[in-house]
Amino acid sequence: MKITIMVVGKLKKSYLQDAEADYVKRLRPYCKLDIVEKKDEAAVVAALPKDAHVYALDERGELVSSIDFAEKLLGKEALHGGGAPIVFLIGGPDGHSRELRRSARRLLAFGRITIAHRLVRVLLLEQIYRGFKILRNEPYHRG
Repeated sequence: MKITIMVVGKLKKSYLQDAEADYVKRLRPYCKLDIVEKKDEAAVVAALPKDAHVYALDERGELVSSIDFAEKLLGKEALHGGGAPIVFLIGGPDGHSRELRRSARRLLAFGRITIAHRLVRVLLLEQIYRGFKILRNEPYHRG
């Protein structure tokens, strides 16, 4: 399964880079993962693959549990390496435009609070990792 995390801006803080690298390493056995940094939303839109399932992270989005995230977003295809590529979009400090939010397959939120986009990157990677563990019934997820 191919997963792309497309973000506006760069991750500059070393402690966040280290956390991101840890999850990227953990995810290698489960999927082909790319993290693509773009300078602005126009560059993100231009780079979106046509056949992908696009999910935008947005505080106005749907709240999902870790199990729903695993089953509905990663899906059973993840266990067998099939399915359409998945692209998760993380906006910059100003979030996503209305047009981009409308074009996404789904809007997802990690809560109703505003979370800095640089932290969302690490949270998303952790949820993807947790999702694969859930789908494979491997130890990690509790509750």
